[in-house]
Amino acid sequence: MVRTAVVLLCFVAGAWTSPGVFAQARAQAAPAPPLPAEIPLFPLPDVVLFPNLQRPLLIFEPRYREMLADALNGSRMLGMVVLRPGFEKDYDGRPPIYAVGCAGVIEEHEQLPDGRSIILLRGLTRFRVLSEDQRKPYRLARVEAIPERFTDADLGPLSALRERLARLLVTVLPPNVDPPDPSTSDTEFVHVIAQALAMPVPDRQELLERDSVLARARALVERLERR
Repeated sequence: MVRTAVVLLCFVAGAWTSPGVFAQARAQAAPAPPLPAEIPLFPLPDVVLFPNLQRPLLIFEPRYREMLADALNGSRMLGMVVLRPGFEKDYDGRPPIYAVGCAGVIEEHEQLPDGRSIILLRGLTRFRVLSEDQRKPYRLARVEAIPERFTDADLGPLSALRERLARLLVTVLPPNVDPPDPSTSDTEFVHVIAQALAMPVPDRQELLERDSVLARARALVERLERR
């Protein structure tokens, strides 16, 4: 699966991140392990991970090779966070990041002959960075999980928003892109669109930071209705 999933790395975002994004972004249902109090951070300028979705990633910098080795020998978790604008001035150091990220578990790993690695990361839960530790070449952070706000009363509104999103998608999908699998849950449906729809990185980060899938669905409907 890792060999297949890495195809996603080769596409430049247009209307969508890739023709196969809906087919490959959905993760297999599995119990989520508890979030450790401290996790490695993998800061990137343009990757926002959402809960329950998969993301292939290429690991090549020495510090992140060490991060991967430690994660594979430990909890297999990484915290995906986004670098703030202007990170280029201190990329090799510890430039500022957005404090809210998404923790993921490494489901698959393949080491390439040149020492690089391809991993398949499945999003688990959002978190907030509380502090960072300097003892490793890569970034380690003390974190706290951010619970999703969702009640039974949200089920109906979320279902209605999903239907609106599905109708709006028909008007913007390129011919070679199929919509998300109809069997996906309403939450997965919203998160697939949030992760796949082309938009500025700060806007995608803002979606992640919203306190519920219902709020993300409303924001996506508004975005698509403006197109």
